[in-house]
Amino acid sequence: LYQIPNMVDDDVPAGPEENKEIVKKVGEPKKFSFTPKDHLELGTALGIIDTQRASKIAGSRFTYLKGDAVLLELALINLAMERLTKKGFIPVFPPMLIKKEITEGLGYWQAGGNENYYFVKDFDLEGEKQKDLDLYLVGTGEHSTVPMHKDEILENLPLKYVAFSSCFRREAGSYGKDTKGILRLHQFDKVEMVVYGKPEEEEETYKEMLSVSEGLMADLELPYQLVKLAAGDTAFPLSKTCDIETFMPGQGKYRETHSISKARDYQARRLNIKYKSDEGNKYVYIFNGTVFAIGRTIVAILENYQNEDGSITVPEVLRKWVGKDTLR
Repeated sequence: LYQIPNMVDDDVPAGPEENKEIVKKVGEPKKFSFTPKDHLELGTALGIIDTQRASKIAGSRFTYLKGDAVLLELALINLAMERLTKKGFIPVFPPMLIKKEITEGLGYWQAGGNENYYFVKDFDLEGEKQKDLDLYLVGTGEHSTVPMHKDEILENLPLKYVAFSSCFRREAGSYGKDTKGILRLHQFDKVEMVVYGKPEEEEETYKEMLSVSEGLMADLELPYQLVKLAAGDTAFPLSKTCDIETFMPGQGKYRETHSISKARDYQARRLNIKYKSDEGNKYVYIFNGTVFAIGRTIVAILENYQNEDGSITVPEVLRKWVGKDTLR
């Protein structure tokens, strides 16, 4: 049974990745009076992105964020926490290492896929070699937030979390893709939402999570398209995923910045997470969604808000945290 993926929803397009459905487009890509630069050229010139020095220390697909880029990241985190706590989400800093048994409960590692995650062998825990303790670095904050209530019976659903975490991926199979800049890194930060809900509130919960992510895009005034993934591109444990793809002027195309997904009770059965109902204990429905993939959002801000002189206009909603209107 562990080798069988979740059944996708009836409205998920059949077939491979290219069969995805563009649900809607919001906002128009900005028309520049000059040739827009990409984020790496902009960030390097401003001294806020340094992939060259990072490669000396850690290898390719790593970066130093410096100066105003750090302020941008902290501003995005603050914006996310401000918006989501008002909607009843509980802030969490989750662990960044998880046991192998947890990966089996999550379901992302079945039928391949584990080659994309970093495995820590013979982890030294409190000075003792634990050769039987296999740990993985999380690839997204949901990996350690979803299983938080393993083997528990919950009350008062929905239970909503907003988690900040550094994330780690080997990017296996992405050789030659996005090798420059910070769009596809081995280490990156994310703000993620995880919701445990009732089956009868499935659509209401999913729509709320979509509205949270879209609302933040509206706050940043970034043009995007909402895309429903095809079945062949939907992750093993999920029944449906919608991506937000943000327009990147430096590349002249839309790129994924958010994924909002539901697993129904697929992960809850594996992790044994239930809730009390009038008909007895039932498995919860589990939802996850990107609030901000920090690096990719910084890419979108730099490229969409660039000026001809190489400066960056700070989105109005972030200015109270960044402390300035323009990055120079």
